Amino acid sequence: MKDKQKVELVFSEVFPPMHGGSGRWLWEVYSRQDAEKYVVVAGNAEGDNLFDNKTDLKIHRISFDYSSWSDWALFSLGGLIFYTKLFLKLRKITKQYHVTAIHCGRCIPEGFVAMLFKLFKGIPYYCYIHGEDIENSATSRSMTAMLKPVLKRADLLICNSKNSHRLLLEHWDVQKDKCCIVNPGANTSAFVPAPRCEITREKLGWKDRFVLVTVSRLEERKGHDMMVKAMADIVKSVPNALYAIIGSGPRIEYLKLLTHELNLHDNIRFMPNVSDEDMVACYQQADVFVLPNRDVGRNIEGFGIVMIEAQACGIPVIGGMSGGTPETLLHDQTGFSVNCTTPNGLVEHVLLLAGDNEKREKMGLYARKHAEQFDWEIKGPEVIQSIARLEPTK
Repeated sequence: MKDKQKVELVFSEVFPPMHGGSGRWLWEVYSRQDAEKYVVVAGNAEGDNLFDNKTDLKIHRISFDYSSWSDWALFSLGGLIFYTKLFLKLRKITKQYHVTAIHCGRCIPEGFVAMLFKLFKGIPYYCYIHGEDIENSATSRSMTAMLKPVLKRADLLICNSKNSHRLLLEHWDVQKDKCCIVNPGANTSAFVPAPRCEITREKLGWKDRFVLVTVSRLEERKGHDMMVKAMADIVKSVPNALYAIIGSGPRIEYLKLLTHELNLHDNIRFMPNVSDEDMVACYQQADVFVLPNRDVGRNIEGFGIVMIEAQACGIPVIGGMSGGTPETLLHDQTGFSVNCTTPNGLVEHVLLLAGDNEKREKMGLYARKHAEQFDWEIKGPEVIQSIARLEPTK
């Protein structure tokens, strides 16, 4: 009888072509590894067959059958059904291989299922920690009760920022020696500076404008509303200022209403459907990138990969203080960390940059150099190196 292939599983609902920073992080890490050593178990996504056929990685697609976040809580009929199905689906796949470890995109739900495999089969597991995931779990008693044993039994916790690491140590009583900090990165070969191009700017509808850009999902903690409110004051000093909001999400109608109430139709541009190619151009042709995030309850920013992408394009950045965002930039060198719970700090720092071309250019040069340290060719292997260094807790 032929021996089964020895592999490590990468287990994550979120994985390309599904959008999401956590899935992109996993792809950038494991696509650079030996394809014979890793097998991916990922959620179904539109266009996944086309994507999977273009990579050497073996990818199994499964359905994560749940209707809402509440289904992740074990202590309900829906939760029991969800985890039973997920466990059985993963067990069916693991029977094809000799699985030596499971790398989980999140603690819940993936980490919880991996914990069951460790209890029944002794397979070690590692969990990626994004910050917002553990904070969101703390808002639910049942999720908290599930998360604690997942963290306790994990062999390694891979934190995306110093802030996420701090949260684990301070709020979840996690052993320091089972944690490592590895920041996500960016493809600095794709995200590169480019000279100002009036043809591209005209195509984007940005000709002769001072352009501020945000790239993110439209949700409350991302802070688009504060930037829209800030624009009401910014345009008094910079009449040609344009705020381009790239992305979609549940807050879009509210933001459009706010734009209407403040009479900012000529100064706010909603761009919900931007291709990857045009996305790079948006970064390159922007004057300033803004991620005006803030904490909303325990909903925080994990890291902020878009901040690295913008800096890779040689653009100064303004970021909020939520979660790990301040770790993405060098304050007063590549941009500014600003309290974004009110519009005041945004107004002040946008006007500072708008009125000083030399400062913007200098910051952009520093930004590119700073971002190069986050290239995936550097950050990708760091996870694997951390696993190799830390002896798993048996």
